[in-house]
Amino acid sequence: MDHERARERLVAHLDEQGRIEREATREALLAVPRHEFVPASQQTNAYDDRPLPIGEDQTISAPHMVAIMTDLLAPNPDDSILEIGTGCGYHAAVTAAIAGTVRSVEYHEALAESARERLSKLDYDIAIRVGDGHDGWPEHAPYDGAYLTCAAPDIPETVIEQVRPGGNIVAPVGRQQQTLVRARRRADGGLDRETHGGVRFVPMQGE
Repeated sequence: MDHERARERLVAHLDEQGRIEREATREALLAVPRHEFVPASQQTNAYDDRPLPIGEDQTISAPHMVAIMTDLLAPNPDDSILEIGTGCGYHAAVTAAIAGTVRSVEYHEALAESARERLSKLDYDIAIRVGDGHDGWPEHAPYDGAYLTCAAPDIPETVIEQVRPGGNIVAPVGRQQQTLVRARRRADGGLDRETHGGVRFVPMQGE
């Protein structure tokens, strides 16, 4: 399979569907080899626009959803970004192709370890810690933005506190019925929220 051609066709399809708004997002999706982030049994499906299983009852998000969330986060080259839910590392790699620094928290130790090995092999400098995403990663706060790759009843307060005023937080919010939310943190610590349609993500682990 010609993975590069398949990736180009996927991004062209997302463009035709109006799924990509920012050129930086488009370039990141073209640059990151999604086939390196899926199990061997899913290689032929790597550039389908749909979620795929990665183990531990988790999935790699559909490329159009990664594109939408990356556009909404709108990271800049000097930004420090917090990700909650490393999974296989694909979404972090797309973010890292744009942002200056990405730090990611993963609940499942096995997924965190395999993501570290994979990202290191592909020369992505992304820090990963095993822990409860509800706690964020306070040692390196404040962040310029944050996002969740798993659904929470609401954006964790600790994550909000770790994002600097003016920063975006993108997250699927809800339990059975989930909505994609972009929230911008105000100087008073509150959030200005926008909703961007219904979504379906695996639930956030931890407390």
